Amino acid sequence: MANSILLAEFWGWYLIIFFGLIIINTKRIKQMLDYVKDEKFLLLISFIAIIIGLINIITHNIWPSDWRIIITLIGWLVLFKGIVFFSFPDIAKNQVLKFSVKWLPFVLIFLFFMGLYLLNKVYNFIIY
Repeated sequence: MANSILLAEFWGWYLIIFFGLIIINTKRIKQMLDYVKDEKFLLLISFIAIIIGLINIITHNIWPSDWRIIITLIGWLVLFKGIVFFSFPDIAKNQVLKFSVKWLPFVLIFLFFMGLYLLNKVYNFIIY
């Protein structure tokens, strides 16, 4: 359970901070999409994603039917993303650019609320 709390705190703060930084400086969205077109950047991102995904999975590969499954799923999704970006950079690049244009605002809002949910599990600031 200690790993669950630590990773919920990490991912919760990460998602909230990422959302806040994007809202404050919206030019970063275009800059990030431009970086995706560069294969060197995609290679670097894939290595980082594989490392973070593996660390998350090694420390928290449990499949309960409660909120902790979110942490496990995040780890597997990050690892999968890293593997796809490394193995199929052209396909990944095209999919990211197509997906980002339409769905990015919705994804950012979803990730913000996911971060709030995880932080609530750590700090219990909303009691229900």
